[in-house]
Amino acid sequence: MSLNLVGLVGTNAQISYNRMLLTYMQQHFINDVTITLAEIADIPLFSEEGLADIPESVYTLSDQLAAADGIIIATPEYDHAIPAALKSTIEWLSAATHPFTTQPIMIVGASLGLQGTARAQDNLRQILNSPGVNAFVMPGYEFLLSNAKEQFDKQSQLTNAKTISFLEECFAHYLQFVTDNRENLKLIREA
Repeated sequence: MSLNLVGLVGTNAQISYNRMLLTYMQQHFINDVTITLAEIADIPLFSEEGLADIPESVYTLSDQLAAADGIIIATPEYDHAIPAALKSTIEWLSAATHPFTTQPIMIVGASLGLQGTARAQDNLRQILNSPGVNAFVMPGYEFLLSNAKEQFDKQSQLTNAKTISFLEECFAHYLQFVTDNRENLKLIREA
C-alpha cells in the first residue's frame, strides 16, 4: 500500500525554491509514494476575531493535511525564522481544526544562503511541538538546501549527486518514521 503524503509549500511567494524542492521530491520519489502539493497563498493573516468565521481555505487545507499519511513541510528562512505566511497558516490550523495532531512531519528547506534553513527549521520544529499543534516531527535527518539558486538546473532538477543522495537518505528515514508510527497513529486517532 502506497503512502499518500502532502508537501506543504511554506511560503506564499509565487516563485519559490521550496516549491521547486517539493516538486522535485514529488517526481523523484514517484515510485515510492504519492506526494500532493498544498499551497498557503489563499490563507489570510490569522486573527482571533476570525475564528467566528473561519475561511473556507483553512478548512480545505486542513482536510487535505488530515487525510495524509504524513506531511513534508518545505520552509524558506526569513530573518532566522519561518515566513509569516506559514506561521499564520499554522495558527489558523491549530486554533480551528488541528490537522497536525499526531501527523508524522518531515521538515525540509531551501535557501539562497550558505546555512540553508537551519534556523527556520529549528523555529518550525518548536512551533510544531507546541500545545494545540501536537505534530510528530521526525528527529534528525534535516535536509537543508543551501545556495538553492545554484542547486537546480533549467528543468528544476537537483544536479549535485551528494545532495540527491542525502535527500534520498533523509527521505528513506522519513518513510520508516511514517511506517513505524502508522499503526500507533491510527490507534491514537481512533481513541
